[in-house]
Amino acid sequence: MFVWSYVKTIFSKPANPSNEFCLPKAEKERYEKEEKPEFQQEILWRAATNLPLYTRTGTGAVRYCDRCQVIKPDRCHHCSACDMCVLKMDHHCPWVNNCVGFSNYKFFILFLAYSLVYCLFIAATVLQYFIKFWTLCRRKSAENCPKNELEDTRAKFHVLFLFFVAAMFCISILSLFSYHLWLVGKNRSTIEAFRAPVFRTGSDKNGFSLGFRKNIVQVFGDQKKYWLLPVFTSQGDGMTFPTRLVNIDPEQAPVTLYPEPSKSATDVTVSPLSESQNRLLSNEKQANNVEDYLADDNIKSAESETITVSMESES
Repeated sequence: MFVWSYVKTIFSKPANPSNEFCLPKAEKERYEKEEKPEFQQEILWRAATNLPLYTRTGTGAVRYCDRCQVIKPDRCHHCSACDMCVLKMDHHCPWVNNCVGFSNYKFFILFLAYSLVYCLFIAATVLQYFIKFWTLCRRKSAENCPKNELEDTRAKFHVLFLFFVAAMFCISILSLFSYHLWLVGKNRSTIEAFRAPVFRTGSDKNGFSLGFRKNIVQVFGDQKKYWLLPVFTSQGDGMTFPTRLVNIDPEQAPVTLYPEPSKSATDVTVSPLSESQNRLLSNEKQANNVEDYLADDNIKSAESETITVSMESES
């Protein structure tokens, strides 16, 4: 099981965003020609209208990868080592020479679990010989060392070295395994643990947490008989994720892309996020509101210029 989990973690190809998250050819050309970031964001907002997106950047912009030229799905990040966008990316692991993400995160957890069991087994089987060597054979004189206890000097060294290596790996793997079990219970990735995802109402580190039981099911699946087997049973497609009620953190100001002067942060109505509503841009009406807001600004600026000109002419 240890070897099977290790092989699955190594050779599972990282999952990438589908073609629906790529900009159309015409929009991509317009995006590359635009020099102003606000106009580029307008193009991205129009393209993201019908996409299942809940999160955005810290400044309230659409998450877009210039390297891969795709709109990033929720929990998707670009891996500089693999040079690709990975769905639900957790981290790039040098021990498996692969990105740990949606396609192999369960295999990685099982790899840590079976590695820990393997190291504990080695340490437990060698412990009795290690104690005999440490207590009875510490002196160099052969008279004080029982002849029937580990007579081969090389074997003694191997036992001592093997126990220390197994114990060291047990401690390190146990800490890493415990940390990732905590992440699974919270339904977070390593990246999200250090940088909370930003939703419509602001950043929320528990935005994807559905409760301890449901969080485990998200990674290991709803059939318990497959939980300990290195077979893919994770729920979802890696691009859409169920979310909980996003609460506004009083220590963090909510992020809005186009704030309205008549509304403050406290006026924002907090509502639950689901797979069918309250997305980044859930329908065309919201996209039109963005364009209407920009048009209103242009009309107001034109009216102010007209008033200024008329006042100057009267004077």
